[in-house]
Order: sequence, then structure tokens, then C-alpha cells
Amino acid sequence: MTPPKNQTKNVSSLCVSLLCSRMKLFVGIVLCSLVLDVCSQRWLTFLKEAGQGTKDMWRAYSDMREANYKDSDKYFHARGNYDAAQRGPGGAWAAKVISDARENSQRITDFFRHGDSGHGAEDSKADQAANEWGRSGKDPNHFRPAGLPDKY
Repeated sequence: MTPPKNQTKNVSSLCVSLLCSRMKLFVGIVLCSLVLDVCSQRWLTFLKEAGQGTKDMWRAYSDMREANYKDSDKYFHARGNYDAAQRGPGGAWAAKVISDARENSQRITDFFRHGDSGHGAEDSKADQAANEWGRSGKDPNHFRPAGLPDKY
């Protein structure tokens, strides 16, 4: 039994579409590599560092939630960014992207909760300062609150 012509045509156009999409992605990666002079080893290293940095950020966030300790927010911001940046350029990039996304999403939710009152703007600036502190390689313990268990 043969499939109807319309179904065969749809399947073949889907295959061509998928092939074109893959080719576009491949060509894009090759061009970026050539234009940016990024060799595959550095590109793979960057991606590995970014993945590890993302895990470092997640670990700091999880520890912050677990600790649930007063005034420890800035410490965990600095620690997550510090740990991620120690991985290399990929880790520092991941830390910046994640930190900026977190602060921007918080700004949006604060706007819907509190209107245009500026509520949380100072806290967001302080969080970003702690993020930058950690990413720049400075000791995150600068923000460590007294009495926070050694586990963290």
C-alpha cells in the first residue's frame, strides 16, 4: 500500500526543511568560527566552562535557599559569580547572563507587585554589585554574614 501523494509530498518537504535548517546552523557555526577566529578547541572549552559555571550558580542559589539565613543574599550572589568565573571566560559569561536575567526578571515582577515605586531598585543594585564583586575574583566572604554556618 502506497501513501497518498499529498502525504509523500509533505514528508519530503519536511525532510528538506529539516536538512536546510541543519545546514543553516552548520554554516552559521562555521562562519562564526572563521569570522571570530575561534578554533574548535577554544569553542568547546568555552561551552564546557559555561556549563560548569551554570552549575556553580545553581549550587549557590540552592545553598541560599537551604540556608535561609538573614542577610546572606549578597554573599551567595558573590559566591556563585566567583565560583563560576573561576572556571574561565565561559563561566564568567554564564554568571553574567544568569545574574542579569535574574535581576531583570525580579525588576519586572517587582513592577507588577509594587508599581513604579522604585521598590527593590536599591536591592537590585546591591545584588549586581555583589555579582560583579564575585565575577572580578574578589573574595565573596566580604559579604558573608556573621553566624552563617561553615557549610556554606
